[in-house]
Amino acid sequence: MRVKLKSRTDYTFCHNTRVEVTDINYGGHLGNMELVGLLHRARVWLLQSLGCTEHDLGDGKTGLIMTDLVVNYKAEGFLLDPLQVHSAIDGFTRSGFRVFQRVTRQADTLALAESGMICFDYGTRAIVPVPETFLAALKTAGTAPA
Repeated sequence: MRVKLKSRTDYTFCHNTRVEVTDINYGGHLGNMELVGLLHRARVWLLQSLGCTEHDLGDGKTGLIMTDLVVNYKAEGFLLDPLQVHSAIDGFTRSGFRVFQRVTRQADTLALAESGMICFDYGTRAIVPVPETFLAALKTAGTAPA
């Protein structure tokens, strides 16, 4: 059964990039692995814009582990295409959240993606609640969960 993602209207962050020669697969377009890499880089920049990293959500100890990823491919990307990766964080639980992403080239959507993130204390090797510091960073950025 295919998972069908829907585009959101409330992406709060945009990372601009382009398709590089190393992103092209044997089919002559943006490859699967490379697209996942673009999504990851955009997520890293999103966290950085909040003063966080994947290893520190602002409290000095809580990092992230990706639990799942769904990608729906909509169109091809080609060498040197300028791309925008739009991202939003939502779907909070006690110990995690979802990252929603849309990859576009001008008006064309190339892909929709959704990933699950769980908060993890790498020192104790345990799943932990979403830190208040991270929620405060989202609120300061105007992207706090409802």
